[in-house]
Amino acid sequence: MSAPLSGITVLGLEQAISAPLCTRHLADLGARVIKIEQPGFGDSTRHYDRVVRGMAAHFVWLNHGKESATLDLTDAADQEVFTGLLERADVLVSNLGPGALGRLGFEPEELLQRYPRLIVVDISGYGRGGPLDHKRAYDLLIQAEAGSCAITGTPGAPAKPGIPVADVGTALYAYSSVLAALYDRDRTGRGALIPIAMLDVVAEMMGFALNQVLHAGTEPEPVGMGSPMIAPYGAYPTVDGRTAVLGTTSDREWRRLTEDLLDRPDLAADPRYKHNHDRVAHRAELDEIVGAWCAQRDLADIQRLADAAGIGNARLNGVRDLAEHPQLADRGRWREVGSPMGPLPALLPPALARDWSAVSGSVPELGADTDAIRKEFGGPREDMAPRSSKS
Repeated sequence: MSAPLSGITVLGLEQAISAPLCTRHLADLGARVIKIEQPGFGDSTRHYDRVVRGMAAHFVWLNHGKESATLDLTDAADQEVFTGLLERADVLVSNLGPGALGRLGFEPEELLQRYPRLIVVDISGYGRGGPLDHKRAYDLLIQAEAGSCAITGTPGAPAKPGIPVADVGTALYAYSSVLAALYDRDRTGRGALIPIAMLDVVAEMMGFALNQVLHAGTEPEPVGMGSPMIAPYGAYPTVDGRTAVLGTTSDREWRRLTEDLLDRPDLAADPRYKHNHDRVAHRAELDEIVGAWCAQRDLADIQRLADAAGIGNARLNGVRDLAEHPQLADRGRWREVGSPMGPLPALLPPALARDWSAVSGSVPELGADTDAIRKEFGGPREDMAPRSSKS
């Protein structure tokens, strides 16, 4: 078993979710990830809560497998350490505030000139240029700005998706771009500067809704547990107090739903429901028909019949259901990672080749590796050299 990124060194000037999730996935594949944190405080997610044996849920999720070095990048001695890190790093991933890298003396374009093999990922909220490039950005703000909240929830009651899709989507684009840049560097010998704007990420995810506005001139309406583009497709209460989730994504599935599951061939023959766009126009009445059928059956019966008919289905689970899900347990999707408080359960990364091993490192204490990093990368050790007045 091998870790495909073994020998790659990644620096994370990172906080919150987007950059840390990117670098954690790189660590999962064997990269050495050195997380640079603010002395005395660290990543803000360290302080969200204390639910994981005194540690924060977000921080534990996003940061196992990393080293933590606390460096004050306005301090000359710490800048020397960071320069030593840059000289030997393969990748720098940053999601500091707008213009922060430049103000610290590490303008991304200049970094690439000084270190031509370095891959620099510069994550921002709105990108450079334009009227909003100065604004701070958080997941909710970007989702609101990009229209995601407007197509989530119900009419008149927009909602933010429970998953931070702007942050997670940005992390995955950053992660995949690093992998592509490493491949390109092997061919060309050159690094890359990769600017990623969270607004651009969510705008890409909104592609189907954008097309509806651009070409039909109509705003998609949120439909709660469903899709504004497909019908019937939603969540329906069952007789045993559960909720079945099912529906159709094609005209062929619609015929199977009506004929093989609902035993309603008359619906399949009704021209009002022939194609998906017809069914979307009659969403309410179709939801009533499917809902009435589900309300007479228990969840297990519905899922058994839907499986037999070839209709996609699921049950509406809570987070506890996910934590205890047999599909994860039976497939060995859990592992243990270390932490200052002992071993913790964590999921394996979703994408691993059969002969790759996932590296299950530890959640670092704030600054746990600072002294070792100073020694290795050429800066003065805390106990060997005086610091400036800013330290």
